[in-house]
Amino acid sequence: MIKRYLTPLLFVLGLIVGSVSTAVVATAAQPHMQNALNALYTAQHELEYASTNKGGHRAAALDSIASAIQQVKWGIAAGGGY
Repeated sequence: MIKRYLTPLLFVLGLIVGSVSTAVVATAAQPHMQNALNALYTAQHELEYASTNKGGHRAAALDSIASAIQQVKWGIAAGGGY
């Protein structure tokens, strides 16, 4: 019962901390990249809570999102965002 609420709570807290720390540096300079990063984190969260019986497509999507998150972070860094 506690795990049911603890995981989403930790995710939200991570988003808040991550958003605050990156917003100070990246949002002013690269708002679209930061918005894309936030959208990817949201998509990742939704897929993590989706049922697992998707013929491997859910897992592939999670892998793709993880790669996309890294690419966006590198793009922000390359643009001088952090």
